[in-house]
Amino acid sequence: MDHALEAFMHYVSVEQALADNTRQAYQRDLAAYQAFVREKGMSDWSQTSRTSIVLYLQDLRKKGRATATLTRNLASIRAFYAFLTRERFIERDPALHLDTPKADRRLPAVLTTEEVDRLLTIPDPAQPAGLRDRAMLELLYATGIRVSELVMLDVPDVNLTASYLQCYGKGAKERIIPLGQMARKAIETYLLSARTGMLREQREPALFVNHLGDRLTRQGFWKIIKKYALAAGITGHITPHTLRHSFATHLLDNGADLRAVQEMLGHADISTTQIYTHVTRTRLQDVYARTHPRA
Repeated sequence: MDHALEAFMHYVSVEQALADNTRQAYQRDLAAYQAFVREKGMSDWSQTSRTSIVLYLQDLRKKGRATATLTRNLASIRAFYAFLTRERFIERDPALHLDTPKADRRLPAVLTTEEVDRLLTIPDPAQPAGLRDRAMLELLYATGIRVSELVMLDVPDVNLTASYLQCYGKGAKERIIPLGQMARKAIETYLLSARTGMLREQREPALFVNHLGDRLTRQGFWKIIKKYALAAGITGHITPHTLRHSFATHLLDNGADLRAVQEMLGHADISTTQIYTHVTRTRLQDVYARTHPRA
């Protein structure tokens, strides 16, 4: 067993010239796996099987290892067995078609309605950039679109008369999303009072432009929302996606249909949208625990 492992490490070091950190990860992961199968009475890699790998991953999970650690270990084991098969150390690859461990689904961070209100009132309406920023924040919270979709919006994509916007999400899939009154008013004010003055090239189609008159970037918006979150006294970790999470959670809090929320978010699979029902349930449990006399 040692000879095969040494041959693999020579392969990744010399022939593949992998980075030191990658080689060390391979060495560490495979040494631990080798120790595990030896404890099970196996003295040759040909004696190992798919079951050996599954039992090892189960053992790691029992020890409290994170899903990311399991995934990395499985990647190391897959690379090792592919090498052993190619070099004829073993006849068949037991790691073929093994499912990657599913990642832990963390509940997304959301703002309270009070925090959203504070955030949306921070931009200065006396400044063109303030009108733009309020319009962007209102639009994100009103529609739940991704920041990448926000910055790619062109002026014709927003129909203020009919109160909806048209955007293209992942896979270039088009969707139509309603616009609330507050967002529609903020965008209208921005278009009438700020955008023209911010443009340097009149042919720029972008709805939201930066101080140079060019299309605003995702990085630019990131700086903007961090600045306003700080000014609003929001101490938790906030990202451009936080308003998307808040949009979905607040809709479900108030009785919105899950399928409708899925459609507005542009999720291909409803299981992705269902994570927000867990957020809502957790919030209800927290409220109950804080307020019920016998909780």
